[in-house]
Amino acid sequence: MEIVRDIVLFGHLLGMASLLGGALVQMRGKDRVVNAAMFHGAVTQVVSGVLLVGTAYALDEGADGAEVDNAKVGVKAVVAVVVLALCWTHRKSATVSETVFFAILGLTLANVAVAVFWP
Repeated sequence: MEIVRDIVLFGHLLGMASLLGGALVQMRGKDRVVNAAMFHGAVTQVVSGVLLVGTAYALDEGADGAEVDNAKVGVKAVVAVVVLALCWTHRKSATVSETVFFAILGLTLANVAVAVFWP
């Protein structure tokens, strides 16, 4: 079961890289969009996040051997779903506003910060 968790974690990290990379490549441009990398990265993040929580419960432990922190999981899930909703609703727009674009970028970075700094 641990190999399954590691494979899902690998996918989760790839989703984060896709979402963040898709946003960062647009920083210098004028017109910003929700590109395919951002959209598919957001979908991957939500799906693999749910699978990670499922494998953590199946293994009866969190990543560091402790119990699953449901508060952390809840915060990360809410942020990821908001990012996915923003990407979903703006995926076919010719351009997105600065507010939407930086909300996606900021929430993505916030989710990474929660993953790294929340004990």
